[in-house]
Amino acid sequence: MMTTKLKQLLKQRTGWILLLVIFIWIKTVIAYYLDFNMGAMDPLQHFLMILNPIASTLLLMSLTLYFKKPSTTYITATIIYLLETILLYSNILYYREFNDFISFNTIMSVGKVSKGLGSSAIAMAQVHDWIYFVDFAVIIILFFTKKIKIDHRPYSRLQAFTVTSIALFGLVLNLFLAELSRPQLLVRTFDRTYIVKYLGLNSFLTYDGLKTAQSNSLRSGAQGTSMDPVLKFVNQNYAAPNPQYAGVGRGKNVIIIHLESFQQFLIDSKVKDQEVTPFLNSLYHDDNTLSFSNFFHEVGQGKTSDAETMLETSLFGLPEGSFFTSLGTNNTFQAAPAILDQQQGYTSAVFHGNIGSFWSRDTVYKNMGYHYFFDQKYYQQTADSNTYWGSKDKLLFSESVKYLEQLQQPFYAKFLTVTNHNPYELSDTDTEGFEKPDTPNTMVNNYFATAHYLDEALREFFDYLKASGLYNNSIVVLYGDHFGLNEGDEKALAPLLNRDPDTWTTFDHLQLQRVPFMIHMPGLKGGIQKQYGGEIDALPTLLHLLGVNTKPYIFMGTDLLSPQHNQNVIFRNHSFVTPKYTVVNSNNDKLTIYQNSNGELLTNPDPLIQKRLQKISQQKVNELELSDMINKTNLLRFYTPAGFKPVNPKNYNYQNQYQQLLKIRNNLGEHSTSLFSKNGNKSTTGLYKTNAPELQNNNAALYEIPQLNNSTNSNPSSK
Repeated sequence: MMTTKLKQLLKQRTGWILLLVIFIWIKTVIAYYLDFNMGAMDPLQHFLMILNPIASTLLLMSLTLYFKKPSTTYITATIIYLLETILLYSNILYYREFNDFISFNTIMSVGKVSKGLGSSAIAMAQVHDWIYFVDFAVIIILFFTKKIKIDHRPYSRLQAFTVTSIALFGLVLNLFLAELSRPQLLVRTFDRTYIVKYLGLNSFLTYDGLKTAQSNSLRSGAQGTSMDPVLKFVNQNYAAPNPQYAGVGRGKNVIIIHLESFQQFLIDSKVKDQEVTPFLNSLYHDDNTLSFSNFFHEVGQGKTSDAETMLETSLFGLPEGSFFTSLGTNNTFQAAPAILDQQQGYTSAVFHGNIGSFWSRDTVYKNMGYHYFFDQKYYQQTADSNTYWGSKDKLLFSESVKYLEQLQQPFYAKFLTVTNHNPYELSDTDTEGFEKPDTPNTMVNNYFATAHYLDEALREFFDYLKASGLYNNSIVVLYGDHFGLNEGDEKALAPLLNRDPDTWTTFDHLQLQRVPFMIHMPGLKGGIQKQYGGEIDALPTLLHLLGVNTKPYIFMGTDLLSPQHNQNVIFRNHSFVTPKYTVVNSNNDKLTIYQNSNGELLTNPDPLIQKRLQKISQQKVNELELSDMINKTNLLRFYTPAGFKPVNPKNYNYQNQYQQLLKIRNNLGEHSTSLFSKNGNKSTTGLYKTNAPELQNNNAALYEIPQLNNSTNSNPSSK
């Protein structure tokens, strides 16, 4: 039974506001402990996590008390309450997918990446999520039973100011206590989790918005002299090519295969005595493959788009949001497609079974200098041909060959696979013959099945490359773009890695961020490489193999094969790994250091080791900050390398591309270098063999050319 005082309070405007604040507070604290991995380490941090939702929510709600009309106060407060709930639950779903919180740039870019996110969000929902919405039922019941009534009595500005003042005092107290636990919290660049843990979601979003505005201001005020520290860094850190490998792939076609969400632990793993990825295993151990066993992803919130940013430009993604969607549509690039086109006459193309606007690719690729982008409209669309994220991998590869064989050689072609993407769901027909693990975590079980499907798709594609003759004239690069299983899934994964879930640590999590990086070419002197590196190093490594001089370009990474290669790898949250040590969140004055050889935490590290690692931390953080400055202020507009011409995106048109290819081939005649021409003007599509169940009863549809827009194409590119 409600007390008389409580009943009276609920019938006042102040009571209504406090009720909404309490509900938001309870839901947020539940999310902190149930859905977010906040990593609270001491009583003060736990206290701040419990405290921080109150003040910011009360401040927002107090603003509604300044309205003269009581109904306006109630309606506005309800709207704020709904928005707060949407923000909280959106962060919960986002965190389950990205292990991060929604940034201001993410909100601003949501329309550009919305395709597929709705279905994925549904897949991210969990049974206990009803907790975050049960309060609405309580509120409705309170209204219907007239426990809550609109208070029509006058509410003075002084009363409203009193509530606002209490909220502001709470914010100041919160910040003061946060500074006691984590000095310079808002001055130094910390992981976003720190801001949320200490100050809350509302304060984080406000802080992030102010940082975004500051970045935009920096962009408008940037000058050519801002390039000076960047040029100094690049010159000091340049790693010359290894003479043994320099130019060994000159003139070869380059085929990049983007292994979606694929982690290194899948290589050579078995489930119920089955190899999960038998083809990739064979490729990994092939004498013609350079396989890197200590290669790490370095993505942030942009995940796949961050990986593409590093692969194509050797610059990092942003500390928040996606560079592709927030800045990439207007930035100047010195990217692989344009470099290879201008240096060695390469044709470039991307093959991807999702819509072209996802991650703003249809705009960013033009800025990078990609001649062609074959997106979803170039592939058959049936009820069973797609996952949440686009065409299934077997269909992507098999349907792409009709376009691939028309590209003028040498070409630089990138295939973006999607089937091995969260939530890792395929039909039983697609995964027939493979037994999933039996862990209690469905996501983990499905992950192995979709990885096996991807492996089969790759085997079919390689069989085609060999049958068509492309294999002998190509260098194939395969890389995993980012982690596949979230940190919350790793304890369920541990037994499959012969590990005890109860002893799983942050060290294990960071070591699990290895992803495959393989470079395969017939005649290449390969072998498993033990040196440490990250995605930032992929481009200079590849360009040196192709005989391109990278010294004039602005690259943050270095050639993995060079004797001067820097083996220290930093993550976006400032944790980093070296060949000997793993350092967690290096913003701490006293570093948390694990020894790689045994995974042990160094509780009392040698001061010399501590000092040496702090120096590495400063150097690598500086590298991140320089990259961010380049991207955020578009500094490359002020610097053009010798022999490079800035890309004009207006020179590229991604409509009617198949017709473009045919027209170029016909105009070149006997000078055409396409595979189709080299094959005596005969198609090689009949050489592609796939067991994709969608094509077993209608293989003819595989090679049909989709009916595209017949509008006139005015692409001035010679490619």
